[in-house]
Amino acid sequence: MIKSIFVLFVCFYCMQLSAQWQDPEQKEMNADARKGVSGSFIQLTDGITHYELSGEPKQGIVVLVHGFSVPYFIWNGFFENLVSNGFQVIRYDEFGRGYSDRLKKDYTSAVYTQQIKDLLKGLNIKTPVNIIGVSFGGIVSTNFALAYPQLVKKLILIDPASERNNNQGTVQDVEKWMGMNSDQRAQSQLEDFKYPNQFPNWVTDYKVQMQYKGTRMALASTRFHYDSIAYLDRYKSLNSLKKPVLLIWGTEDHTVPLKYSDSIKAILQVRFLQVADAGHLPYLEKPELVNKEVIQFLRQ
Repeated sequence: MIKSIFVLFVCFYCMQLSAQWQDPEQKEMNADARKGVSGSFIQLTDGITHYELSGEPKQGIVVLVHGFSVPYFIWNGFFENLVSNGFQVIRYDEFGRGYSDRLKKDYTSAVYTQQIKDLLKGLNIKTPVNIIGVSFGGIVSTNFALAYPQLVKKLILIDPASERNNNQGTVQDVEKWMGMNSDQRAQSQLEDFKYPNQFPNWVTDYKVQMQYKGTRMALASTRFHYDSIAYLDRYKSLNSLKKPVLLIWGTEDHTVPLKYSDSIKAILQVRFLQVADAGHLPYLEKPELVNKEVIQFLRQ
């Protein structure tokens, strides 16, 4: 056991040195880096979190949980639409992403769950919230709801992360992620769209976070340390909470293909919206359809 831990430590250390040599992250995430950045900042248990809160809670409160690596700009447009429809909306950068702190600890499911809990407490939100998670944010939202069901009213899962592939979370998988330079990582984000040309600033916006030390280690650590519990088991457990769940999926999703929606629908009672002619982020490629369905679901 001790030997395996030592080997893993050496692997991470070597990969970090290799990654820094190939594509150095030259800047520190600190007060200087955050000067002039839109949104707000709050000190939580594990570090500083970058967030934005807007709107009045006339129709309720919504928390938006982004995916594996794209920070909260992934909700641009969707965020503003919810605000204009009478909701108070919170979006934030998960630790290791955007302008939130890079942590000197393992990025486990407990870290992400605690971040949401602390954020709600820090913002003095005491009523149950609606939580919307996209991609990896789907399992983060699910784990939060299971840990703190009294704080959650409804859930919306958009093309949520499903079962891990056979190599995910292995040392080889992490090494691949660490070896990917910022240009490669940023360009790969366009695979989430069916029509990437409609989002000309996506790669440029994504690359901003890659300048800061610890970003790729955060991604690699999340990949390695996040729950080993099967994701489908977590989704199935939501049934016991008896919370309304809306599942949304783009038919042209190549990141988490549509077929995985069948696995979730087979074990979890959901209202299902299949969005034709859209990729992994259907609320961006088909905003009118998805916005209408989301507002209707939240207001019911």
